[in-house]
Amino acid sequence: MRRRMRTENTVSMASNVDRIVALAADVERWPIILPHYRWVTLLGGGGDRKTVEMAARRGRIPVKWRAVQEIERDGHPPIIRYHHIWGVTKGMDVAWTFEPLPSGTNVRIDHDFSPSWPLVGGVIADKIIGPQFVAAIAGKTLETIKAIVEDRDERFNHDGRPRS
Repeated sequence: MRRRMRTENTVSMASNVDRIVALAADVERWPIILPHYRWVTLLGGGGDRKTVEMAARRGRIPVKWRAVQEIERDGHPPIIRYHHIWGVTKGMDVAWTFEPLPSGTNVRIDHDFSPSWPLVGGVIADKIIGPQFVAAIAGKTLETIKAIVEDRDERFNHDGRPRS
């Protein structure tokens, strides 16, 4: 049995679900609004199902992967899912979930990964990749989106449009 790596990042945002989902789903804009993202390239599809290549930085260390993004809108609030199809994290499943609250929204990103690498893969994923890369990048993503939707980011207004 392979060892599983799981991470969970949760942040409460003083904003409505629709505004948060709009920014979270628009991955092609992430390199503009998220300083730790180097690029996101649309490889195929569009709308609620797309294949993308994503590149970010964890500190000075560059990371890159490809994933399929699917947005499930059959319920409210929507769920944004990713399945990594290339890179060190190939096979990782990611889910962005949203819980509306009277004062805003709880936003949670869950990552679930069972690497197929022999012997030490699970330990490396659990002790290094999960906490040092996945959780760190997801945490920075949530904190930056939170600052934007709460109108505390000097670069963008609350819906992600650049300030003039």
